[in-house]
Parts: sequence; C-alpha cells; structure tokens
Amino acid sequence: MKCPACGNLENKVIDSRLTKENDMIRRRRECLQCQRRFTTYERMEESLPLVIKKNGARQPFSRDRIRAGIEKACHKRPVSAEDREELLEEVVRAMMAVGEKEAPSTVIGEAVMAGLKKLDDVAYVRFASVYREFRDIKQFVEELDKLVKKK
Repeated sequence: MKCPACGNLENKVIDSRLTKENDMIRRRRECLQCQRRFTTYERMEESLPLVIKKNGARQPFSRDRIRAGIEKACHKRPVSAEDREELLEEVVRAMMAVGEKEAPSTVIGEAVMAGLKKLDDVAYVRFASVYREFRDIKQFVEELDKLVKKK
C-alpha cells in the first residue's frame, strides 16, 4: 500500500477490524518512512453482471453511478449517509442475486426506487422522474397521487 503523504510502499498494519456491515475490512496503517497514519478498506471482489441498458448497450456495473443517482435523489433531504449506503448495498445484492453474466438495467432502477420509496417520498419521486422519463407534469401528478393514496 502506497503512503498518501510520501509515496513509500513500506508500511505496517496497526489495527484491523470489520466494518459495521461486515462486508469490508478497515485497516489502520503507519508508513515506516514518514510515520504518517492512514486508513484503507478492503472489500471482497464481486463478480457483478454486465448491465444491459434500455438501448441494448452493455456496460460494467458501477457502484459509483448508482451512488451518484442515489445522492442526487436525496440531495437536501433528511436521508442519512448510512441509509444511502445501505440502499447502495441492497442494490448490489439485488444484482448479485440475478446470478447471470448479464442483467437488465431495470433490476437496478427498480431496486433503487423501492429503497427510496421506503426512505423518502421526495427522493423517490425525483429518482422516478428521471428513471421513468416523465415527459410532463401529468406524470408527476399521477405518481404523487399513487403515493398519497398509499398513505
């Protein structure tokens, strides 16, 4: 592991522990040259399927793209960082559960929408408006009516 301060490759592990979700190992390290301490996270490499987009294009699954979509939907909403991260992990688990080499992007979109619906109605509608490509205000009103009827 390269030291972020001096670039030295020699360091020692001071402490290792599992994260709260038990899906990563957090390691506290110390550089043997400059004695700076830094933290690294190790995650098991997952073999996630290729995503088949609506237009038929295929691309690798990207946690960062899912995270960005969730962050945009939850912008200035009372949704904790932990809840957003847990939703991301739920989406990853849904993709892994597909069990195929390729999976449609609808698996991702529906998983995100289901999670956001539980967390925050406004974030849900924001995401749904982009995912379902709302074209006018009528589609917004229809989606809002569905939410109001369920409450």
